[in-house]
Amino acid sequence: MAHFLSNTTVQYVCACGILNPLTKLFFCRHCLALRCDFCLCHEVDSHFCYNCVENIPSSEAKLKKYKCSSCFDCPSCQHTLSARATTVTVPRKADEEPAAGDSKAAAAITRKMYYLACLACRWTSRDVGIPDQTVATGSWPECEYSHATRFALLMEHFQAVVLRDKQERQDYLRRKTPKQHKYPNLTDRTGLTVSMIRRQMGWSDKTPPKAKPIEVNPSEATDEVDQLPDSIFTEPVNLRELTTIKQRLSQPAGQPVTVKHLFPQHKSLSIKRSLRCRQCEHNVIKPEYNPSSIKYRIQLFAAHHVPDIRIVKLPDNLQGGVQVKLQLKFSNPTIHEMTVAIKELPSSDEETALIEEMKKAVVSSTPSSLNVSLSRQVSLTEEPRFVDQRVTAKIELPEESFVLPHRDDSAEFDEDLQLPREDPKFVIWRRANKACIELSMEPQDNLAPGSETIIGFTVQYSYVNTVQVPEKKDPQTHTLNSRVYIKCGTISGK
Repeated sequence: MAHFLSNTTVQYVCACGILNPLTKLFFCRHCLALRCDFCLCHEVDSHFCYNCVENIPSSEAKLKKYKCSSCFDCPSCQHTLSARATTVTVPRKADEEPAAGDSKAAAAITRKMYYLACLACRWTSRDVGIPDQTVATGSWPECEYSHATRFALLMEHFQAVVLRDKQERQDYLRRKTPKQHKYPNLTDRTGLTVSMIRRQMGWSDKTPPKAKPIEVNPSEATDEVDQLPDSIFTEPVNLRELTTIKQRLSQPAGQPVTVKHLFPQHKSLSIKRSLRCRQCEHNVIKPEYNPSSIKYRIQLFAAHHVPDIRIVKLPDNLQGGVQVKLQLKFSNPTIHEMTVAIKELPSSDEETALIEEMKKAVVSSTPSSLNVSLSRQVSLTEEPRFVDQRVTAKIELPEESFVLPHRDDSAEFDEDLQLPREDPKFVIWRRANKACIELSMEPQDNLAPGSETIIGFTVQYSYVNTVQVPEKKDPQTHTLNSRVYIKCGTISGK
């Protein structure tokens, strides 16, 4: 997060070995490790439409094919369509009596009608011949596709196949699961206890029948292809009447060729998802259930727990083998005081040992086969790997550590009065919870002009974990390590 638009200059190493900027990382307070998108399990909490802000249950959203029934997208530019009102004169029906003294309007009356219009490209539902509706949220007619019945049969067939495979898998696990007791009693062996429990719960004693897929006629290839009409070769092509690739792909069922066959499409639903650590199964991100709320119940972003590093000053000309100065700014985002030390990166042997230790921790945290069928599905953990980044410059690491004060939001409005602090020589200045340090950097001699200069080091910092532990009531202080790689520019050709 060195720059506002280019945040890939300073990258942190995740627990699985993938490089990411601090803004794309998360922090697990139970594992005390950085997590990326691959280290987390993504779960859908709720479905909603961001246009009408309607929360839709998961079962209902599945029946509606994850589409909103009242909101539509423009088939021309994919913007949201709006219902526009207009007055239309229609003939009066025979059962409607005119008002007293209104002889001129006896034959016709004025009604309010609605049609769909796009405020971006001026497309309307009248362009494709859709009749106006008497209600703004009326049932707009949908386009019928020729292969809709075929796809419905295929979907029903494969749903039955998936259900049958699931039943066979559950039966297999039930037979292979070892018994908890060595000598089961008679009622458990004969199934009488299970029958009594099912009756008390109001369930039938009969086992559900296995799903049987319906027979679907397979598709057959044919050599007979319709020939192109003669109008393609004789009449000029009007590009205004042809649809673009984006317009065709927005309607994959029909894929209209001309613009007169573009029909409004139901707006796709959005989701609110929660992120769960794959190793300890604790939530890292948990949003609010209300679709109009942007707050979180749980938000463990890495930027709120790990010291933020930014580049303050870089040397103008980088030459191979020439020592230069580099200034970095460290920020403490926590409400506790943090002690920071800069160490060397682990060697290849140390990194191998670290990866093996992480693999053993993942195996030990995997639940046993007895509880797999009773609990929810176990998420797959990301396998640790070596960091795919090469350091091309050497830095002189400071031997001493320095302290970062806690974050205080009210300090920006107060007078800048800080207590004197004995800092090491490499600390240039301090301001609130920030400190700027100066390091010496020397690029390698064999770097060609235009090569990227990359430095790397391990940041060792103290972290106060506020998660309550049953054995200890006070917050625990831990010493954590994070590997950081910084791009310092390219080698000058001069």
